[in-house]
This record gives sequence, C-alpha cells and structure tokens, in this order.
Amino acid sequence: MAFNKGDIVRIDYNAYIADIDRLYDTTSESKAKDAGFYNEKYKYAPMAYIVGSGKVFKALDEAITKASIGKEVSIEIESKDAAGARDPKLVEVYPIREFYKQEINPIPGLEVKFGNKTGIIVSAGAGRVKVDFNNPLAGKDLRYEFTVTEVIKDQEEKAKAIVEMAFGTSDGFSFEFGDNEVSILLPDIVKFSQEWPMMKFKIVSDMRESFGVDTIKLVEVWSKAPATDVADKKKKKPAAKKEKTEE
Repeated sequence: MAFNKGDIVRIDYNAYIADIDRLYDTTSESKAKDAGFYNEKYKYAPMAYIVGSGKVFKALDEAITKASIGKEVSIEIESKDAAGARDPKLVEVYPIREFYKQEINPIPGLEVKFGNKTGIIVSAGAGRVKVDFNNPLAGKDLRYEFTVTEVIKDQEEKAKAIVEMAFGTSDGFSFEFGDNEVSILLPDIVKFSQEWPMMKFKIVSDMRESFGVDTIKLVEVWSKAPATDVADKKKKKPAAKKEKTEE
C-alpha cells in the first residue's frame, strides 16, 4: 500500500545515529527513558505527519509514502542525504564575558542562542568559548525504524493533527467545516503564546492544502460575565445566618 501526497498519517519511530547505534529521538516513552533523554513535558505518542510535505529528510519521506499500515520499515540515510556535511566555518569563538553578560554559565554541551542562530557549546576556557552552529546531525549517517499506525480520515481528527504538528498540542481547539472554509475556535492559551503568531501561518497553509479550501478563519473569543449575570448571582446568594444570642 502506498499513501498519497497530502494524506495525514501517524507514525511510531525510533531514530538512530547509525555508525554508533545511538538512539537520539523516539515516540516511545520507555525507550527515551532507557536512552537518558526522557522529557516529562513531551507527549510520547505516534507522530502526525503530512505525506509528501517534505518536512523530513527526502529519503525518509519517500519511505513513508511507500509504507504499509502496521508494517515496520528500517531505512539508513547517508549524511549527505540527511543533515549534510559539517562546516568548520560554523564553529565560532566568543569572549566568555559575552555569556556572563547574559548570566549564562558556558558549560560544554549547553545549547545557546546568538541572534537567530542556535548552537552547542563545544569548549570553554582561557576566556574564550567555542560554539558549534552546525546541525547536531551534520556529518552523521542516520537510521530510522518506523511504523505507520494509521491514516487519519475524520475531518476533526485531521484538523487536530495539523494543529498538533505546528503548535505541539490541539487541546482546547475546536473546528467547524463549511463548503469552502474551515473555522478554528482558538483556546485562551494562544493569546499568551509567543510562538502562536508564527505557528498560525503554518497551520493555515496546511489546513488549506489538506482540506482543499480557500478560507481559514481563526476565531478568538474574549468574554466576561455580563453585569446582569453578576447581579443575579448576588440575588441568589443565600443570606448569612444570624447567630442566636441569649438574653
């Protein structure tokens, strides 16, 4: 069985650095714990993915397209077809005082950001800190073991999966489907999210492609109880009992 471009599937997977057989990513909670990178804030469950979207390495995307539901697939990808070769020019040195200004203790292995670049501290000493801005997977051959667990057909479940892929969770979102539009009722959490302004564009794009509609409505609701409701509640509030006193 082959999937069609635009199908939304869920995938269980384990991702390894092939030459040292080291697991670096997984949808399995138990495997993450065994490998020492378990994150209690992360939900370990089959990952939603839009087939043919190109949001994973090309060779992996092609393998997913050709897969069958319930059948495990193993694929190795050479570094040149994955994150590419390491670029020595992306290893930069900074004065250690730049980190102290930001109240950062420059420990090797720590992830840091400079402007729009994210890197890993390689070493620190003699007043200097070396930071590697290469993709952590650059120069590494990879192996993926994955199983497509289902194809999502239900409209609401598809919409939830699209939101989940971009925003990390679909909790609190609800949807309405029209002839040429999808309306998304937004939960309060997006009003206070720094990531939401960027993520919503990705959601709109994926919704249009997956549902074949022109219009996506993002509906924010800000409400408070009307004054009449407050007055009614006060009326209904039972009066405090008076204690009897002895004369």
